[in-house]
Amino acid sequence: MVEVNIQVDHIHMLMVIPPKYAVSEVVGKMKQYTASQLREKFAWLEKVYWKEHVVWSPGFFVSTVGLDEKHITQYVKWQGHQDSGQAKLEL
Repeated sequence: MVEVNIQVDHIHMLMVIPPKYAVSEVVGKMKQYTASQLREKFAWLEKVYWKEHVVWSPGFFVSTVGLDEKHITQYVKWQGHQDSGQAKLEL
């Protein structure tokens, strides 16, 4: 993991995955492990997801970084900070 930013409904991650590993396998293992940990820590999740026995949605988005790694790292690091004031605006 190079950078992680957790939002309310999704997570941004910048990570290095060696070519010998399939991205889908790595993401699947991460979701499997973290879902198990979340269910262990928060017992109420069993009641909410009792039929599917899942915590994460099945989808994910992946893109390669290439030459813009510095900019992508900054984007992931500061994701959510830029618009955080707008979320609190009451009309």
